[in-house]
Amino acid sequence: MWVEVAYADPQRQIVFDVELPDGAVVQDALRVAATHEQFSGVNLNALAVGIYGQPCQPEQPLCDGDRVELYRELLVDAKTARRQRAQMQQQNR
Repeated sequence: MWVEVAYADPQRQIVFDVELPDGAVVQDALRVAATHEQFSGVNLNALAVGIYGQPCQPEQPLCDGDRVELYRELLVDAKTARRQRAQMQQQNR
């Protein structure tokens, strides 16, 4: 089966196809992706994971065509960022 492993940070986006045997789990996809040079410097085991935007555990079974996504912690909550932009706009008037 084939799955995608996806990761993004402010400087880059990585989408990597991984071939795995039937019955593979998320952790198996991460293990294979960790050997790819694009993921050097990324601690895959320290990041939250999900499949198509739904958080999951590393033991989650995979299906052919799944997209395993790695999630970084947000530096600023989206609501807080919007509030800060609105305040800046009001101050600049």
